[in-house]
Amino acid sequence: MGALRDRFWERPLADLTTEEWEALCDGCGRCCLHKVEYEDTGEIEHTNVACTLLDPQSAQCTDYKHRKSFVPDCLRLTLRIVEDVTWLPATCAYRRRADGQPLPRWHYLLSGDREGVVRAGVSVAGRVVREDEAGPLEHHVVDWGDGDGPDDDEGGAT
Repeated sequence: MGALRDRFWERPLADLTTEEWEALCDGCGRCCLHKVEYEDTGEIEHTNVACTLLDPQSAQCTDYKHRKSFVPDCLRLTLRIVEDVTWLPATCAYRRRADGQPLPRWHYLLSGDREGVVRAGVSVAGRVVREDEAGPLEHHVVDWGDGDGPDDDEGGAT
């Protein structure tokens, strides 16, 4: 990974380098869960069914670099589409920064603790099932809220 600028996460998203963009991710794993979209309403419901590459215990992709080779419809979140991906949780660093909000105080870039996302109740680690074991997605709809963890505030801590 290249050098990361001091407090890069406070810069506009358009100013971030590729390395800084990647480092902004808190590792919650929510974007790697299957969603159910209803054709008649366009409503999207979240499930606890993990992509085949997501490790259910750590909520980390097992082959991030080559994920598109194994999962062609894997979303590659970019600056161009971040504002259009309406299902990103309110805690997502990309969504928060696109909306001009600070990172939540548990985010590892502020706290220095990669497990903060788990303690805040935002991570899917240990709360998901593998897609090959799940069955119909409609049986796995969940409502984890948008950042109802104990430390999900405006993130002003520095």
